[in-house]
Amino acid sequence: MEIRNEASQGDYTISTDKSKLDPTVIHAYLAGESYWAKNIPMEVVQRSIDHSLCFGLYHKDAQVGFARVVTDRATFAYLADVFVLPGHRGKGLSKWMIAFIHEYPELQGLRRWLLGTLDAHELYKQFGWQALSPEVVPRFMQRHFPDVYK
Repeated sequence: MEIRNEASQGDYTISTDKSKLDPTVIHAYLAGESYWAKNIPMEVVQRSIDHSLCFGLYHKDAQVGFARVVTDRATFAYLADVFVLPGHRGKGLSKWMIAFIHEYPELQGLRRWLLGTLDAHELYKQFGWQALSPEVVPRFMQRHFPDVYK
């Protein structure tokens, strides 16, 4: 059973309750604004939500941010699809959301976390994230299909 957890800060709330998520907002940002999931179909977004540990960020009742963690909840986690809508940036919400995710009870004691980013390195460095070291890079491989959503 999933632990439901939330925290509030002023008019903002972070919650892991999937029933509060607004897939339309998530899809609109990922498909239209993100560089990593441009043109992603709504069905794929919904499937990713269904099979991930999700963190919604809300201003009052409106969703304004999102992150999801793909994890076995024992050894590994991949942090993905992190965003805060433009009108809510510059308020420390990304930092708050990342801290909340790192402290989430089901994500304690993991051996490895991974993420990919082109532009948020400084945000993640504040939380102990670092680039893969040269001796670790050769261990990792990938299958990558960059045009899958076209």
